[in-house]
Amino acid sequence: MINGSIVKLEPAFKDYLWGGTKLRDIYNKKCDMDIVAESWELSAHPDGTSRIASGQFKGMLFTEYLEKIGVSALGAKYDPNREFPLLIKLIDAKQNLSVQVHPNDEYAMKHENGCGKTEMWYVIDSEPDAGLYVGFKQDVSREEVAQRIADNTIMDVLEFHPTKPGDVFFIPAGTVHAIGAGNLICEIQQSSNSTYRLYDYDRRDKFGNPRELHLEKALDVLDYHKYAPIAFNGKVSCKYFEVSFVDISGKQQIKLTDDSFCSITCIKGEGELTLDETMHISAGETVFIPAADSMLTVEGNVSLVISKA
Repeated sequence: MINGSIVKLEPAFKDYLWGGTKLRDIYNKKCDMDIVAESWELSAHPDGTSRIASGQFKGMLFTEYLEKIGVSALGAKYDPNREFPLLIKLIDAKQNLSVQVHPNDEYAMKHENGCGKTEMWYVIDSEPDAGLYVGFKQDVSREEVAQRIADNTIMDVLEFHPTKPGDVFFIPAGTVHAIGAGNLICEIQQSSNSTYRLYDYDRRDKFGNPRELHLEKALDVLDYHKYAPIAFNGKVSCKYFEVSFVDISGKQQIKLTDDSFCSITCIKGEGELTLDETMHISAGETVFIPAADSMLTVEGNVSLVISKA
């Protein structure tokens, strides 16, 4: 076991124009930005790297910590020739996010020099009438999508899904999507920042300039078929990640394995995590646990999102 094997993480923050203040107001995130759109809770990505917030490595960049503990601590499934596989975010959408799509691995490696982006959303909270746009209502063509973007009718063919706390959406690379205003989301994704905007409601940045679109790349990677939602029962599993959702009232043990590290994000409540030490966790906090064949004891009243590669 790594000395102090459960480590708490301090996120990197993003102040995109569509964000709000819930991450600071609800989760007490320490950030001096006026808008806190995203907190990158678990991230080794160069566009925003989290830090260690506890133990002997406190203050160290997460990437430096990973070098310190060595690849064996990331699990048998980890490929040391690839980037760290996961990025976990909390997202506060005060306004609609742009209509966008992410490339798959093959396209991203060729055009972005990195991995693609398959992701999933767990809805933490949603305001009345809030929802998410995921996929097309019907089969469409590249030509139709391009025309609808030009004449501002693209929203007419997107599937709108009203949201409530606890909803889960799986977004494979190539799926058109947009987080709607009024949602607080936990996102688990491949460690990629490759996003192609198709449409952004003619919004302007803080300098008055239209936000950049990436139409040709977006049209290259889109899945033009009608969206087929996938039902989940407590777990999302794909080739890139495995995510479980656990509500605990009292005391429960969670099996850890040596094939992958584990990350735990507390969505609600507070409690104690005990492995070779005990650590307090409360709503809005994320911890990282190196790969280990052992049992984690959780005690308290908590809702957790548990992620593995």
